Amino acid sequence: MIGLGSVRPVSQVAATRRTHIGELARTYARAWNVRSVAVVGNKPLEPSGPRAGAIDACDLVVRVNGFRLDDPGDQPTYGRRADVAFFNRALRATPWFFTGYRDRLHLLVEPGRLHWEPDVVPSWWPEDLGHVHVDNDDLTLPLSAELGLDSTREGLWATTGTMAAWWARTTFPDARLELAGYSFVTEPDQTRWQHASGDDCIVGPEHRIALESDLLRGWVADGRARIWE
Repeated sequence: MIGLGSVRPVSQVAATRRTHIGELARTYARAWNVRSVAVVGNKPLEPSGPRAGAIDACDLVVRVNGFRLDDPGDQPTYGRRADVAFFNRALRATPWFFTGYRDRLHLLVEPGRLHWEPDVVPSWWPEDLGHVHVDNDDLTLPLSAELGLDSTREGLWATTGTMAAWWARTTFPDARLELAGYSFVTEPDQTRWQHASGDDCIVGPEHRIALESDLLRGWVADGRARIWE
């Protein structure tokens, strides 16, 4: 389990940014005192009432990139809540991403800006999306250090899904963490992603998902997280 003591030391400015984003996320949660957080990746899932119920029962529910939600009449599978959307500019939007977008917090991660990615927002995003940029000093770089990756020289960094989980783990260190939709936990050697909605795609060359699998498994082994299949 990763605790605040194991995170790379950050400047006071970075610590203040983290605190402010955490406080902003609390305003979208069911309770200010966040005692449980669900983070849901995009792996295709079979119906499961217990899993969907556990996700929606959390104080805060975080979704990743082109996520999927259960619609009315669907068998309970993915859950129906989305309080925070963790995403990047390469977003493949699903029908659920922009539905009700004014009612959730959008956190934009941008590791590519360490190298080649311009600070440009795609024109097809809603003008009032109101997304918040997550600074690389607060997320990409300390998480890469935790994984043993070199983001600045070698251009390696974690997937958005692991970024979302790590953000939840470090922002709410005392909260119970429920994880679902992470295919690399059981398939750390895969080279393509299957998605709950939309086409498959390659696993980006900037990722080392076996290391991410080890990280999440470590949290489970320490008793501070549960992974739902």
